[in-house]
Amino acid sequence: MTSRHDNPYFTEEVDPQEIQERTDRLAALSRQILTELGEDADRDGLQETPVRVAKALQALTRGYHQDPKAVLRAATFEDDYSQMVIVKDIEFYSLCEHHMLPFFGKVHIAYIPNGHITGLSKLARIVDIFSRRLQVQERLTRQIKDCIEEALHPLGVMVVIEARHLCMQMRGVQKQNAITTTSDFCGAFERQSTRSEFLELIHHEGKGYV
Repeated sequence: MTSRHDNPYFTEEVDPQEIQERTDRLAALSRQILTELGEDADRDGLQETPVRVAKALQALTRGYHQDPKAVLRAATFEDDYSQMVIVKDIEFYSLCEHHMLPFFGKVHIAYIPNGHITGLSKLARIVDIFSRRLQVQERLTRQIKDCIEEALHPLGVMVVIEARHLCMQMRGVQKQNAITTTSDFCGAFERQSTRSEFLELIHHEGKGYV
C-alpha cells in the first residue's frame, strides 16, 4: 500500500517498501566505500554508519520529489500591494554536485507583486526544496528566481545567494574565508535603481555575509 510523505507538496506517492529497499541499496554502497577507504565497517563505531549515511543522503536530496511551484500556488492570494516584498537571510544547506560536499549560506529574495502575493514562509520553503538536491550555486539562484516568476507572474523578481563552499575550504585551494555571491533578476529589477534599493535593504543592518 502506498502512502504520501508528511510534506503535502511531494509530487508522488511512495511505497514504504520501496523506501526501505532504496535505503538498503545505499547502505550497501556506503559500506563498500568505507571498506575501499581502508576502514573496518564492522568495528563498533561504524556498524550503523552505512544506514545513517543512506538515510542522510535521502533527506539531503528530498527536494527531487517536491514541487516548488505547488508550494507557492497553494498559498497565493489576490492583493493590490505593488511594492517590493523582501525575505532576507534565508539559511540553506546544499550539496555541491561536483564533490558532494556541503555548501551553505543565505538567500535573499525580493519580488514585486502583480495582483497576487504568497505566504512568506513559502519563499523559504522553495529555497529548501531546490537546495535539497545536488546543486551548483548558479543554478540554485536561477531556479528560485524562475519558480517565483512562473508561479506568481510578478512585476519583477531578484534573488541573491551568499555561500561558503566546503569543496573550496576543505580540499583544493583551501581558502577558508572565500564567499561566493550570485544573483539573478528579471522584470522591474532590470532597472539599476530597483536592484540598488534591494541590495541596500538586505545589507542595511550590518553585513549580509554568512
